[in-house]
Amino acid sequence: MVRAVTGFTKADSSAGPASDAMLMKVDRSARTLREMATEKMRDAILGLHFRPGDRLVERSLCAQLDVSRSVVREVLRHLEAEGLVESSGRGPTVARPTADQARQIYEIRAHLEALAAQACAESGRADLAEALSAALAGIRAAYAEGSIRNVLGATHEFYRLLFEGGGKDVAWGIVCSLNARITQLRSMTIATPGRSQEGPEQMGRIVEAIRAGDGPRAYQACLVHVGRAAEIARMQLMAETSREADQG
Repeated sequence: MVRAVTGFTKADSSAGPASDAMLMKVDRSARTLREMATEKMRDAILGLHFRPGDRLVERSLCAQLDVSRSVVREVLRHLEAEGLVESSGRGPTVARPTADQARQIYEIRAHLEALAAQACAESGRADLAEALSAALAGIRAAYAEGSIRNVLGATHEFYRLLFEGGGKDVAWGIVCSLNARITQLRSMTIATPGRSQEGPEQMGRIVEAIRAGDGPRAYQACLVHVGRAAEIARMQLMAETSREADQG
């Protein structure tokens, strides 16, 4: 299935062809064309405009991004290295995490995030809870805006503070090495009905446990939060597989 690159949130979906073209035009005066085009394509994938399994046709992308085919190929190679694009007999497509890959990623997330939260709670630093509370407010504000990109950015900042506050820099490095795959799965879960309320509430319980200095409660709150996200992702992946089977 081939999709044109347009806006990446529901709020943008009413824009016409002219505004779509303006959105995707690359400003040639700033960073390199490849960097800017890569950012546009990454946002389109993470914003679920291009869904897992969708074909990425070079000619169409050249026209929409207003860049050469060589730049598009560089972009696709870069996103393939990040794990967001895969090549097959059909050509480049948006990568679809398998259920087993998703399970492993969430297992890693759950235990590393839980350890970081427990360390934060047991650190005795009152400022950590305040910083995390402010980051959580940013997540809620992004949800209210209806911007998937801003929710993803604010969520990344929340976890950066969590790992940094817990002194888990090696664990954070592991998480960052999986960032593209984690973000792709997260973009699927945060877009589901009710998650804008449920997710921040669960994260709020993590912050509350850290504020109370209760390490075991913070650990368990992380496991609950990530476990729920894993279940949503599993259902979403099943739905994507069923949708493609129906279209085929």
